[in-house]
This record gives sequence, structure tokens and C-alpha cells, in this order.
Amino acid sequence: MDHDILVSGGGIAGLTAAAAFGSAGFRVLCVDPAPPVTEREAPGADLRTTAFLQPAQAFLEEIGLWSRLADHATPLQTMRIVDAGGETATPRVVRDFDASDISDRPFGWNLPNWVLRRELTGHLAALETVDFRPGTATTSLFTRSATARVGLSDGSRAEVRLVIAADGRASPMRQAAGIGVKTTRFGQKALAFAVTHPIPHQNVSTEIHRTGGPFTLVPLPDREGRPSSAVVWMEEGPKAEALMALDAGAFEAAMSERSCHLFGPLTLASRRTIWPIIAQQAERLCAERLALVAEAAHVVPPIGAQGLNMSLADMRLLLELASARPEGLGDAEMLDSYHRGRITDLRARVAGITLLNRTSMLSTPALRDARAKALDALYGMAPLRRTLMQLGLGARI
Repeated sequence: MDHDILVSGGGIAGLTAAAAFGSAGFRVLCVDPAPPVTEREAPGADLRTTAFLQPAQAFLEEIGLWSRLADHATPLQTMRIVDAGGETATPRVVRDFDASDISDRPFGWNLPNWVLRRELTGHLAALETVDFRPGTATTSLFTRSATARVGLSDGSRAEVRLVIAADGRASPMRQAAGIGVKTTRFGQKALAFAVTHPIPHQNVSTEIHRTGGPFTLVPLPDREGRPSSAVVWMEEGPKAEALMALDAGAFEAAMSERSCHLFGPLTLASRRTIWPIIAQQAERLCAERLALVAEAAHVVPPIGAQGLNMSLADMRLLLELASARPEGLGDAEMLDSYHRGRITDLRARVAGITLLNRTSMLSTPALRDARAKALDALYGMAPLRRTLMQLGLGARI
């Protein structure tokens, strides 16, 4: 065998998995059907951002990645929740969750996804233990007790001791292993784009709740001398499609109103992208010689920066298990331990974020009023507020 591990998927999760195991001395082959888009204006560029919370940042530091990312990261010191569910789009409850209440460090650090792909692929190119092959897909999976054989779209086959499926919510490797999923559809879509605005964000991530889903502004570095933020705007599907179809001027007026003008008039600073919102979880996190991570294992709505941070927790445990028993890489003992170690926390987080998303979608005035009162009450109980922040950072549920 030329490689110990095959990582199926070259998104942010797959590239990070390849870097983690390669840095630990394992021989890794990472494949993905499409080359990574590493320029902001290029077709297909992922204009979303990822906030690495404290545990995820620590993991990236451990595997030698953070030094490459730090200069591109914007710290998130405060998470601001705004309820604007009254008759007009104006704030009626504003509550700040400040990282200083539980830590001497920010909650996390925000980076554009296209930058992450650029820096991760650059890092992999410098690792002798990693062979990254963009433009190559996994096409088949055959496993036995000692190894897995994976067919590739270039006609070759790879025989490895462990396959890590980081190949997305429709994971080919998960399907090949016959692992089912439970999917929840919300009838929502999310618009993602970048904006500039006259009022500085002061490293505050702002989540505005009205109806249809949250409107979230996440700090970015200044762009052309103006404060800038990444926006994820969740709405019911037809409304999201209608917003996507607006010309730039009408869209800017709509998003400025939806933001309650908290940052002044918003100006588009990128093209718009749109994607459906679901929650999904795999029935199991492993099969013979196969481990599921990231969206192959779990998908959640983009609330509270949980998605990729859950994924990095998957990788941290897998790496710990592999490093503790390298001779048992990919065996049943290792993979059963991985499943047991992650499944309870993942199920609880998927259920919790699903509930939060349904709450954010409320359209009935009485229920929106109840949501505002609940936010006020939760914030007013300091011990509970601190516990919620710690859970958000990854404390076990």
C-alpha cells in the first residue's frame, strides 16, 4: 500500500483531515472531483466564511495549520443576538454574549472559505506525507477486515487501512457503505455574500432574528478602507429565490432594512450565492474500514458557528485514536470507539440547532413575542448564560 489513509473529499474538512493525519506521520491520499477554487472572484468561489471557535483553533495549532491562517483571521469577541420580531424591522431586544465572561480569548476567529482553501492546499503541497489529487473522484468501495480498496475516477485503485469520508452531505463513500441518513428539510434557503458598511463591526458577530431565519453578519477585515462583514441571510425558499433575483440596488435596500440599519446602509462587496438549508445525521459514524466526518456525518443550519467546529471535533478524536494505536489504524476497535465517542454529542447538537432554527423562523406575532421574552430571560440568568456560551464553544452536552 502506498498510503495508510484515503480522504474522500477536498473541501475544508477533507483538506484539514489530510493535513492533520499527514502531520502525524500517516501517509495520506486526498481526492476530490473538483479542483479547489482559491480566488475570491473566480467562478464557483465559496463566499461563505467559517468561524473557528476556541477548541477548533487549538486543534489547528496542534496540527501546524494555524500559523498559516492567523494573519487572515478576524477575531470574534462578542456574539450579539438581536430580536426584531415586532411589527417593523427594528431591534426590540439586543443582548451581547461577551467572550470575556468565560475566557481571556475571543470566542473564535473568522476566515473566508476561499482563503481557507487556498491556504490549506498550499500547506498540503509542503507535506511529503500527503498526496492531494484534485480532479479525481472516488467511484467504488470494497472493504475487508484488514484493508479497504477504493476505485478512483482516473481508473486506478487505492488500497488503504482507513477511508475517511469527508465528501459532503451526499457522500458517495457513505452511500457505498450502505449507511442511511435522517434528513430534516425546513423549506429554507440561505443567501451568502459580503458587504461593506459605514459603521464598524468592532469584532462583533451579529445575529438578527425576525422571521424566516436569522440574518447574520460576521466580521471580516476592512475592504478598500471600509468596514466589511460576511452575511448569511436565511429565508423561506421562495422569498430567498426572489431576493436572489433582485438587481443590486433593490437587493441592497432589502438587506439594509433586514439588518435593521444597525451598520448603516449595506453595500454589496461580492456576488451572491444561495443554497438549501437542511439538518441531517448519519445512522452510524463508521462501517468496516470507513469513518464519516463533517457533512458526510452531520449537517446543521448555519447557526452559532457549529458546523465545521463539530467536524474538527470529529477529526480530533479520530486522530487521537489513530495516534494512540497506530497498529490498529482503521480496525473495528478504533472505529467503534470513534462512533461511541462522538454520536451522543452530535445527536444533541443537531437536535438543538434544529430547534433554534425553527424558533428563528417563527412568523406568528405571539410566538415571536415569546421568543423575545425567552432571549431576555436567558440572558438575565448569568450562570445559565455562561453555560450556554461554554456549550457553544464545544463543551460536552
